[in-house]
Amino acid sequence: MAELPTAILGRTGLEVTTLAYGAMELRGPGPMGGRQLDPGHVDRLLNQVLDSGINFIDTSPDYGDSEEHIGRALSARRDEFFLASKCGCQVGGGPSAVGPMAHVFTRENVRAGVEQSLRRMRTDYLDVVQFHGSPSPAVLEENGAVAELEALRDEGKIRFIGMSGTLPDLPGQIGMGVFDEFQIPYSALERDHEALIAEAAAAGAGVVVRGGVARGTPVATEETFTSVPEFIRPMLEGQRDTFERAGIEEILGGMSRMEFMLRFTLSHPGMTTTIVGTANPEHLAANVAAAAKGPLPGELYEAAKRLLDQAGPPPTLAMPPMPPGATPPGAPPA
Repeated sequence: MAELPTAILGRTGLEVTTLAYGAMELRGPGPMGGRQLDPGHVDRLLNQVLDSGINFIDTSPDYGDSEEHIGRALSARRDEFFLASKCGCQVGGGPSAVGPMAHVFTRENVRAGVEQSLRRMRTDYLDVVQFHGSPSPAVLEENGAVAELEALRDEGKIRFIGMSGTLPDLPGQIGMGVFDEFQIPYSALERDHEALIAEAAAAGAGVVVRGGVARGTPVATEETFTSVPEFIRPMLEGQRDTFERAGIEEILGGMSRMEFMLRFTLSHPGMTTTIVGTANPEHLAANVAAAAKGPLPGELYEAAKRLLDQAGPPPTLAMPPMPPGATPPGAPPA
């Protein structure tokens, strides 16, 4: 088995593998799609993640059953990996008066969410806790949310403070100077944050890329599109059309589309690690093999960006309407 490269996650000093595992695909049935998974299958998969060399796992209370799966399968191996989750998600995970995926950034909800994650994952600490849903600096200040994470850090319950950030608030979040890590969407088919990844890295933060393989849309089938929430489908279909219109296949020299997508994210000089989630052991092994090859050759990376620029941007995600007072989540990670 090829060894995965590692990089330092900004000022955290954590040496993480450049391929990370995202646990969203372990969520089970719920408002964001997902299917029922056998616990034995999940246990084997999560142990395969660590056995393959991956040492960074990202999850969220919003991801259904994922935190419980991680606690059950991996708590005995806690010293082998870094664990990141999120906060601002509604404690309990169910629908509320402000919507099933809304976020609440009060100090009380932030603390309750972190303590819930600790219980679910059977651990005494989380390496990174990220604000979910890209709250603006004004929302964070109004609620004292950062101060609450700092208090949890002082208590030893978390080690570093992060942000799952997107436009339009990401520049202001970087400017706050308080985040050790940013989780930012980036792929060959979603390049809106390309310059901001470099900006976050230059500010000393580690950068975790999400959505790097764009839910597999370059190789997606119609079955893929019907398995996700309806409001996401136009974006995925448009991304697939953009990939084909750009003619990327012509410059790959036999490389698979999925390997290209994964290694494209590894090629951004500002990224530290890229999250890829799957519930399929074969796909996990293929991801590890691709990531072990490292970034794309520089000429291929630049040529691909030129072709994609010429093809024009794919459609972006149109979130469904949220009730008054709700803070909607960011675009779902791939």
